Amino acid sequence: MLKFINLGLLVLFPISWFAPLMRAGLGLPLFGLDEISVISGLQSLWDSDIFLALLVTFFALFAPYMKTLGLALIHFGLMRRKVLPVLHILGKLAMADIFLIALYITLSKGIGIGKIETAWGLYLFTACILASITIGFLTEKRARRET
Repeated sequence: MLKFINLGLLVLFPISWFAPLMRAGLGLPLFGLDEISVISGLQSLWDSDIFLALLVTFFALFAPYMKTLGLALIHFGLMRRKVLPVLHILGKLAMADIFLIALYITLSKGIGIGKIETAWGLYLFTACILASITIGFLTEKRARRET
């Protein structure tokens, strides 16, 4: 069962990267709110701050996807279970991205200049990260029982 849920994450992660995380704008009646996704945020970062763009790309895209692929390889017997601690660290790094997004939303709301609304993509992305962490934990628990 875990392996099929994990395989589902291989589809859900890319969807969550393109889904709107938040809507931001001036909050005035004449101006609409722009939707911001992980990918659109990364595109903006690549134009302004390459180092930060590399970090966020690693946290938001590579870390969770590499962990999910690693877990899939373990579930299908193509990788040794000794890699689980490394995959667990990748899951924690991916959760750092959720923290950064939440911090950005909190700071933006506190300033009071514009308007920020969370969107469904933030919840999907968070659910994918939490599901990946849970799958990793359960896989590690099962590996301990079998040895």
